[in-house]
Amino acid sequence: QVQLVESGGGLVQAGGSLGLSCAASGSIFSITVMGWYRQAPGEQRELVATISKDGNTNYADSVKGRFTISRDNAKNTVYLQMNSLKPEDTAVYYCNSALRTWTNRRYDNVYWGQGTQVTVSS
Repeated sequence: QVQLVESGGGLVQAGGSLGLSCAASGSIFSITVMGWYRQAPGEQRELVATISKDGNTNYADSVKGRFTISRDNAKNTVYLQMNSLKPEDTAVYYCNSALRTWTNRRYDNVYWGQGTQVTVSS
């Protein structure tokens, strides 16, 4: 009913930049929060950044000043611009959204994308 489709991952050298995007589609009534999480091999999934409907942002300390999250409400799309990438940023990046559908307009449900690999070489 709802899909989150990510794009933009890949391989980059340390110090380089990559941009990710995630488009939400389906029977969407409203989107409260969109964000990015990541999971490195052998590690737990962790928050990278989130952005509210009003544009309020939240970042993990490890990415502050290097990553920028933005959102296009008209397109139900969230972006993550990643600059000054480090090898420790290597992970699968997952799009996340808390949203309401036309069949459930009272409460947010959480949806995840399929993930996109980001690899930063040293």
